[in-house]
Amino acid sequence: MDGQVGEQGKRRTRGGSGGAGARRAARTNPKLRQMPAIERSLPPYEVLDEAGLDLIERNAETMLEEVGIGFKDYPRALDIWEKAGAQVDRETERVRFPKGMLRELLKTVPSDYTQHARNPERSVHIGGKTTVFAPVYGPPFVSDLDRGRRYATIEDFNNFVKLTYMSPYMHHSGGTICEPCDIAVNKRHLDMIYAHLRYSDKPFMGSVTAPERAEDSINMAKIVFGEEFVENNTVMTSLINCNSPMTLDGTMLGALDVYAQHNQACIVSPFILAGAMSPTTVAATLTQVLCEVLAGSAFAQLVRPGAPVIFGTFAANTSMQTGAPMFGTPEPALVLFGAAQLARRYGMPFRSGGALCGSPAVDAQAAYESNATILPAVMGGVNFMLHSAGWLEGGLVASYEKFILDCDQLGMMHTLAKGVDLSENAQGLDAIREVGPGGHFLGCAHTQANFQTAFYTPTTTHKGSYEQWEAEGSRDSAVRANAIWKRQLEEYVAPPLDEAMDEALKAYMAKRKASEADAFS
Repeated sequence: MDGQVGEQGKRRTRGGSGGAGARRAARTNPKLRQMPAIERSLPPYEVLDEAGLDLIERNAETMLEEVGIGFKDYPRALDIWEKAGAQVDRETERVRFPKGMLRELLKTVPSDYTQHARNPERSVHIGGKTTVFAPVYGPPFVSDLDRGRRYATIEDFNNFVKLTYMSPYMHHSGGTICEPCDIAVNKRHLDMIYAHLRYSDKPFMGSVTAPERAEDSINMAKIVFGEEFVENNTVMTSLINCNSPMTLDGTMLGALDVYAQHNQACIVSPFILAGAMSPTTVAATLTQVLCEVLAGSAFAQLVRPGAPVIFGTFAANTSMQTGAPMFGTPEPALVLFGAAQLARRYGMPFRSGGALCGSPAVDAQAAYESNATILPAVMGGVNFMLHSAGWLEGGLVASYEKFILDCDQLGMMHTLAKGVDLSENAQGLDAIREVGPGGHFLGCAHTQANFQTAFYTPTTTHKGSYEQWEAEGSRDSAVRANAIWKRQLEEYVAPPLDEAMDEALKAYMAKRKASEADAFS
């Protein structure tokens, strides 16, 4: 590792900006408000009984033994599996597993873990009854009402990091919020990691598009967190997508290998469009999901026992009429509920959900479909919700306006997940006595004492009469959201970062960028 990284790590005080830095940021930006990650009081909704779970697991064990998983273009993985006692076919790069082998390996997966942020006040607990919201991930395009749909740039990426930092309901800075297409493919990961470290102090995700880019992510984290701290704690949670069906490719395996070696968390997540990348039925899709998650997660444990892993799933339907992906339909919700139960059965944190939609516009379809994925995710017990805000057009677009509207929905989820308050104040018996039959509660003492905190107040909805709405310009929700994101960027104040760390990050990036020519494919 670069010597400069180590020296910065030695000089570092734990947390980068630290608690004092966070307080300074609050003084310079008094409007910034952050909600802690959700601690769900509601019990998770379950769709499978014990017999159903047994059936899915039994079917998965059979498929893992008979069909196996492809570990493509990564010979080291085949070596590791062969040494562990799996049946390895090197010609087809397929690995088959004796029944019970993967369950045994997964006993070392932590049931929960802390992902540390450079500001310790922003660190998140992942697992148990906690739900963490992270923004959209991966779109090559962005859109807003002013400039329309276009390729994303690093300016857009920085803007979304800032908006995520500004949102009180987003607990995690995310990863590739959009692809900055104005920077070379082999170098843009450096600018993205820098943006998460510089423009936010929330936890973030590392690069997974090549093993060496995962190494860069770790090295940049070590500049800020310190080498020893990174090796002994989790400061990144990164996304490893299975190449469904039943395959992990060399790119993802390489990144998973690197992160596991360094004790950094990975989400092992099948990417399912049912009907194309899995069978059409919920039960068969759950069987395939379990096969892929078990194989990838067990590989991480062979690399480093105890490395944090999240049981992930991303499920949507394929339209049998057009072949296009569909979102917000009932079947993916059933897959989510079932997969969440399987994750709890294996004692693993769970990732799924998000504000998913297929609509190309910020319209009613986008709202309905997004709500039909966010709500099951919260009710099903998701611990890490990627794509929580900004997703549009089947994930091809990160939308500024939809990001704002989605964050408002996330605020509602914070309230919903608390469940029913049964405190003496919440019982309100004195209010009922005071008002009695035929009265109203607007002026009673209980209402006066509680009116400021009684209800969640949406920030993007119209709350007055038609005449007021007309007088204010007849603005729809997207127009209101357009004004909000612009105002938030104007009000943004960067969280403090030690100047020497900032310079070290820039120097590392410059050195790495100078080491190879630009590549745009």
